[in-house]
Amino acid sequence: MSWPLRALLGPTLWAVAFAVIYAAHGIGCARGWPAYQAPVGDLHHFTMILLWLLAVGAASAILWRAPRGNDTSDRIIRAGGWIGLAATILTLFPVLGLTSCGATG
Repeated sequence: MSWPLRALLGPTLWAVAFAVIYAAHGIGCARGWPAYQAPVGDLHHFTMILLWLLAVGAASAILWRAPRGNDTSDRIIRAGGWIGLAATILTLFPVLGLTSCGATG
């Protein structure tokens, strides 16, 4: 795989994870997942946290496998890995606190 494609793995993972997690949020709300119990809390919250943890794990693996050299391409690949990991953690962590599917009032 060429180094530009490897550099884009982290940001691409973030984009896919973002779409999947928030699609799961919408599907869960539409299908009434909050009413079902899972091993930890309701099925809706459990599913989104599980997806987030999988995404963080995958982003960490991409960064872990990034080359450690000092070539420009190696540094760019590592930067892409860090961008993907940071974006996955920071922009998707709200799923840890999402507790409802809309206004309850």
